[in-house]
Amino acid sequence: MSAPNDGFGGGYPSAPEQYAQQSPYPEQAQGYEAASSPPPSAAGAQAADHGRKKKRAYAAQAFEVGQGGNVAAGGQLPAAGQFGAPQPLTPGYGGYPAQDPQAVPAYGGAPAYGVPQAGAPVAGPGGYQAPEPYYPSAAPGAAAGVAGITSGLSGMQLGAAPGAQPAQPAAAQARPVALNQLYPTDLLNQPFNVSELDLPPPPIILPPNSSVTPSPDANCPPKYVRSTLNAVPTTHSLLKKSKLPFALVIQPYAALHDLDDPVPVVQDQVISRCRRCRSYINPYVTFLDHGHRWRCNMCNLTNDVPQAFDWDAAAQKSVDRWQRHELNHAVVEFVAPQEYMVRPPQPLVYLFLFDVSYAAVSTGLLATSARTILDSLNRIPNADRRTRLGFIAVDSGLHYFSVPKDTEENGETSMLVVSDLDEPFLPVPQELLVPLTECRQNIENFLTKLPLMFQNNQNNGSCMGSALRAGHKLISPLGGKIVVLSASLPNVGYGKLEMREDKKLLGTSKENALLQTQNSFYKSFAVECSKNQVSIDMFLFSSQYQDVASLSNLPRYTGGQTWFYPGWNAGRGEDAIKFASEFSDYLSSEIGLEAVLRVRATTGLRMSTFYGNFFNRSSDLCAFPAFPRDQCYVVEVAIDESLTKNIVCLQAAVLHTTCNGERRIRVMTLALPTTTNLADVYASADQCAITTYFTHKAVEKALGSGLDAARDSLQTKIVELLQTFRKELAGGSMGGGLQFPSNLRGLPILFLGLIKHVGLRKSAQIPSDLRSAALAQLSTLPLPLLMQYIYPHLYSLHDMPDNAGIPDPETSQIVLPPPLNLSSERFVSYGLYLIDDGQTQFLWVGRDAVPQLLADVFGVSDRTQLQVGKGTVPELDNDFNERVRAVILKSRDYQSRGVGSIILPHLYIVREDGEPSLKLWAQTLLVEDRADQGMSFQQWMGVLREKVVQ
Repeated sequence: MSAPNDGFGGGYPSAPEQYAQQSPYPEQAQGYEAASSPPPSAAGAQAADHGRKKKRAYAAQAFEVGQGGNVAAGGQLPAAGQFGAPQPLTPGYGGYPAQDPQAVPAYGGAPAYGVPQAGAPVAGPGGYQAPEPYYPSAAPGAAAGVAGITSGLSGMQLGAAPGAQPAQPAAAQARPVALNQLYPTDLLNQPFNVSELDLPPPPIILPPNSSVTPSPDANCPPKYVRSTLNAVPTTHSLLKKSKLPFALVIQPYAALHDLDDPVPVVQDQVISRCRRCRSYINPYVTFLDHGHRWRCNMCNLTNDVPQAFDWDAAAQKSVDRWQRHELNHAVVEFVAPQEYMVRPPQPLVYLFLFDVSYAAVSTGLLATSARTILDSLNRIPNADRRTRLGFIAVDSGLHYFSVPKDTEENGETSMLVVSDLDEPFLPVPQELLVPLTECRQNIENFLTKLPLMFQNNQNNGSCMGSALRAGHKLISPLGGKIVVLSASLPNVGYGKLEMREDKKLLGTSKENALLQTQNSFYKSFAVECSKNQVSIDMFLFSSQYQDVASLSNLPRYTGGQTWFYPGWNAGRGEDAIKFASEFSDYLSSEIGLEAVLRVRATTGLRMSTFYGNFFNRSSDLCAFPAFPRDQCYVVEVAIDESLTKNIVCLQAAVLHTTCNGERRIRVMTLALPTTTNLADVYASADQCAITTYFTHKAVEKALGSGLDAARDSLQTKIVELLQTFRKELAGGSMGGGLQFPSNLRGLPILFLGLIKHVGLRKSAQIPSDLRSAALAQLSTLPLPLLMQYIYPHLYSLHDMPDNAGIPDPETSQIVLPPPLNLSSERFVSYGLYLIDDGQTQFLWVGRDAVPQLLADVFGVSDRTQLQVGKGTVPELDNDFNERVRAVILKSRDYQSRGVGSIILPHLYIVREDGEPSLKLWAQTLLVEDRADQGMSFQQWMGVLREKVVQ
């Protein structure tokens, strides 16, 4: 039976018979009746059932195959034989070949870990193929497949008596495995596909039996530590010759709460460390002398194994050391004994500084923040019942609040006003920081009344600098967090700031001055806070100039964060919900207190530079009064001496007090192979980690030398890398193209995205507060969110595959449509698109969107009835509306990407023929288009080629 044409085109055939047999990717099948279309997968079958309720195509005319945004997302597949890529039978998305599930995936079709496989899958365009996520490459013997693991297991003598010695590999064995193979690709003739940014980094290929146990978790997963190079040059000169950076991107936590990302905990307080370099025992040490001693894999010193290492004191029996977490897991947490504490573990302390000036009261900030804290009291970590809260209100004077215990007869909170801002004294300090458990009822009463106390306040002053000093004096004996909620520029007392924004300076070389700190108080005070274990977080809401450039120094040096809500008003439901949701998640997040981070490495390597929000206390020690769960840190590594071993190890350790008052050490150990070969270095380079490193460098350059210098340095760097590759590895010839390794194909587009990012791009339209807030994000976001911030996600919704927007039957996770390249060429006039940079989402409605699409998604019959701007997609009772909402929600799912984040992006509804400024804002995220003073991707590649050939 033929399907009646319902006038909406063929993207979604309406006859059940037709879509029951349809591939989940109809456009790829070259017409619905294509003989070669693959049988429907489980997901496709479910999608088919799901779609029986109602199926419709949202296209202006009958949909012609080969026109929608979801067609061939990555351009053409290479012709047979081109770059050694035979034409695959079933094209996958974006020009990748369909993966053979039986084949071991490898980079560029390289045999898995250097071992030739019979019938290995063919490589995709440019010889680039998705490796498995989080490869088991750390497992000794991975290189030799099952046989290697079996022999490794027998060598381990698992279950042997304590002290029994596993077979050790010969110290200077020849490397038995090939490293990642280099697959050159032509950047001009093989279009970059955005889905490549989601591929895991090149696998780390270690020699067999590198670790003392055959555990698949013996090497650090990329979600905690990523190296820019997964094969390390043995000499400084080889690293210099490569022009690639050697740096680690460290993200010690993958979620806001331990429950969401548990790591193995060593409870017995037996911590074995090297006597000389203080490295922690890990899977890459060597046991000697019948297991009584161990040799450090960092400095080679021989250490005694602690007597309690093979003994369970609680159960009073011997244990099998080969089962110990620290010998099986690269990421472990030790419960620290007494000697790791300078003082008893501090309680968790939150001191809230409320702006109560007219601006904060009239926008509803005071009421919303008080209400959110009230609603979140159960979420604030308080397992040890020691958490303390304090409250100070700020206008042109300081208002302290003394909250009595619930048991006291007169349970009224008293307010004490101090108007001397130069030396604000602390009235009754012991009653200003109160235990949440003992004062719960009175804290609730106080938060309920707080907005009423200031509801008629007309005072426009803000002595926030003086309030910070008073707050520091109050909590410095304990340490803790100062939480600033401010809607105005500090204009009275210490740290007073002037209104200095001048639109005539924007986009000129004088703009750099606006990104500098206006008052030295903010840096010097931040350092003082760091010494006393006080961390500061800024929530900034002004609709006027607020000098984010100056204020953001406080979080920068104290391990905090700056959150910026320009033009915020609680009268808009979306604004109130966004802030309340983020602030509540912020309060619930488990943080580490009195923390320090140190990175150690094999002899010959040295940590040279550190980037991120902390205070660098000594050459290699980063201090964090509070250690957040949603930031990452970059550490540059120098090669001081030639590396003689065939693997090197790097170990990051975070010593901290948990929210429940337990001193712990989180240890992450990464092992990397070494190489004397430049091709190995390039083949193992991680494009996302490299971009993260250069993002931090660019922010540093922007704040130091200015925006022009930052943009120029990025362009110079990518040209230098292309030139080096051409000269050293492509034999100097280019043909008509631009050669680069397939694993680095994303670098040119990521660098362009960075140059065009709101934090760095040349423009006279970007207020300095907005720019400063963006620079703060660029220097703290975890890697997966940073990549999305630089190169946002774009999804075509009107023609998404049948399985998109519904749960995958195997994982139960919502399936997202395939991502598209950020170019307006991907858009059709009748389409519906989601653009998402992780901070803001845009739902783009084409000017020819058909009435049925508008009715199904938004519940309106005509485009002019569509509410544009900040909004939400209404919940309507139809299948397509559910799927669109599911995709928007899933796009915000940070946890599944191995990161913690409190951000709830605003959703803006944009009509192609609607509000011009909103449309222009959304279009600035289309990195591959030409906009303002920025080049298109084609122009950019042309410029790069000219400079490389010069």
